[in-house]
Amino acid sequence: MSVSDLMTGLMIIFLFVAVSYMVKVQDNQSVLTNYVDTKKNLHEKLVSEFAGDTARWQMSIGKDLTMKFENPTVLFASGEWELTDPFKDILEEFLPRYFNILLKDTLRDRIQEIRIEGHTDDVPIPKLDQDPYIANIILSQRRALSVVKYFRDLPVFQEYNEEEQRLIKYWLTANGFSYGKSLDENGEYTMLSGSPINRELSRRVEIRVVTSGDEILESFVEKNEKGLLK
Repeated sequence: MSVSDLMTGLMIIFLFVAVSYMVKVQDNQSVLTNYVDTKKNLHEKLVSEFAGDTARWQMSIGKDLTMKFENPTVLFASGEWELTDPFKDILEEFLPRYFNILLKDTLRDRIQEIRIEGHTDDVPIPKLDQDPYIANIILSQRRALSVVKYFRDLPVFQEYNEEEQRLIKYWLTANGFSYGKSLDENGEYTMLSGSPINRELSRRVEIRVVTSGDEILESFVEKNEKGLLK
């Protein structure tokens, strides 16, 4: 084989490698763009819908699509899991509008889960369990479940058609986190900040949307980590 033939062969191989790399970069860029756009569009819809309600409900809307209800005295009585009347009033107004957004065709195919999350402080509750963490797991789980049950008991839930009810059943989960994700005075996770727990901020209910973009991004990161290890 002549040197020129060898160089031509190497150039062809290099060309194939370059094209393959460019395709991979474009695919990765498409995945990331889709993920960001999905989150951004849904966040904008939620902010627009509830712009006039966040202050009076003491609710915040995170860019990670978390709706956080932050006034513990409104949500539940201390150590209890029954919804207070003020929180029932909020949920009766909030939940139908919230799900009306999520049930739209342009968004709902990308939703994987809607988590109702209960979060507590670290105060012991001996009547539930001698272990404070387990006791608060039970309390936070019951609180999250109370929200799900209240929504399903609302008349508006019965007005959804069969397909919509099926989707909501598929999406909804009740999750109790105890004080595992407790917050400090700056609203940061104490696990990450190392700061003392702020019990009032830690007692909260969060409603979180998990989109297909989350799974796609996790898969993308995993694949690229494996590629780097090879």
